[in-house]
Amino acid sequence: MIHPIEQESYEILRSRRRLDHLSPLVRAVTERAIHATADLDYAESLYAKEHDLAVAVAALRSGCPVITDVEMTGAGIANYPTRCYLSSGSAREGRTRSADAMAQAIAANPTGAIFIVGCAPTALYELVEQYLEGAVSPILIVGMPVGFVGAADSKERLAASGAPAVYNRGEKGGSAAASGVVNALIRLAKEPL
Repeated sequence: MIHPIEQESYEILRSRRRLDHLSPLVRAVTERAIHATADLDYAESLYAKEHDLAVAVAALRSGCPVITDVEMTGAGIANYPTRCYLSSGSAREGRTRSADAMAQAIAANPTGAIFIVGCAPTALYELVEQYLEGAVSPILIVGMPVGFVGAADSKERLAASGAPAVYNRGEKGGSAAASGVVNALIRLAKEPL
């Protein structure tokens, strides 16, 4: 059941920005990203394909693993277990702790997982590179890191990779937006078939 405050938030959102032109699943994740951030720019900057989202919803119904780049992204996901490898990652010369942790996550989950990057552009770079090398076959990549260094570029690389993905263009992003997208998919997965 949707809480009355959440319902009111969606009503306000819909009064300010019409998203009726979007397909149902794309609309759901876009609205949830906007709801989680109060940032209407996601109406124009968020990209997803209906088919990729439908595959992700089906995978969530089957209990697929959900891997996050940082604990904060995982903390924003409601009623679904997540895994984060950041605590076992280590920084080395030329490599961040986030990239190392993502490499470990990929090694442990080479197929059948949803990967969410809401903080670290270097984690998204690592994920995209390993996808292009054929080392990982994700169900979906939610690539929404935030920041002035690498965030926009890492998302452009994700866009160019052809991977099944949800991402936004530009420097905005963050754990709230990324986990919001996944929360929308989880909510859809829990609906009766």
